[in-house]
Amino acid sequence: MSAEFLRIHPDTPEERKIRHVVDVLRDGGVIIYPTDTIYGLGCDIHNTRAIERIARIKGIKPQKNDFSFICHDLSHISDYARVGNQAFKLMKRLLPGPYTFILDVSHRVPKILHTNKRTVGIRVPDHNIPRGIVKELGNPIITTTIKDIEDDIVPYITDPEIIFERFQHLVDIVIDGGIGGNVPSTIIDATTDDFDVVRQGLGILEE
Repeated sequence: MSAEFLRIHPDTPEERKIRHVVDVLRDGGVIIYPTDTIYGLGCDIHNTRAIERIARIKGIKPQKNDFSFICHDLSHISDYARVGNQAFKLMKRLLPGPYTFILDVSHRVPKILHTNKRTVGIRVPDHNIPRGIVKELGNPIITTTIKDIEDDIVPYITDPEIIFERFQHLVDIVIDGGIGGNVPSTIIDATTDDFDVVRQGLGILEE
């Protein structure tokens, strides 16, 4: 099996191409796609077999995952996580943007994504392609980093053609949305009002 290399314009994503990606996701497919930070590896959060495929690609057990997922907007987030008033205000100010918020999980998140933990990471990236996919799909998609297994110095691959070369036999679609970044999202623990920065990435959390 070789993946499809699909070029989508990041400013004006073609609807027919977005629908095609969504059809592949609904059929259990795994994709690589651009975000406002680095390229991500993902699938439909409700497809257990696809999640297990991603875990194998990452070399981890599904129950040991550190997967987050992408929502289309703030109204989508409340379906899958419990958000306090202060957290909501912060997210409203920063999203869409290069942040991952750690929140208390709700019952709508599939068990495979929180077997050993009660929190989940949620993103609303400032990028039309992943948000367009999620909107058309009707529910979130997994987002997890893809690291360059052949380069320890530059951990994240930015060129979609190189991504395709490395992962074409592991996924179903590699979306070319242009050269990506090499700095991941900033992770903020928003389970309390302290808003601890777990990982400093591209997004800046002002005092």
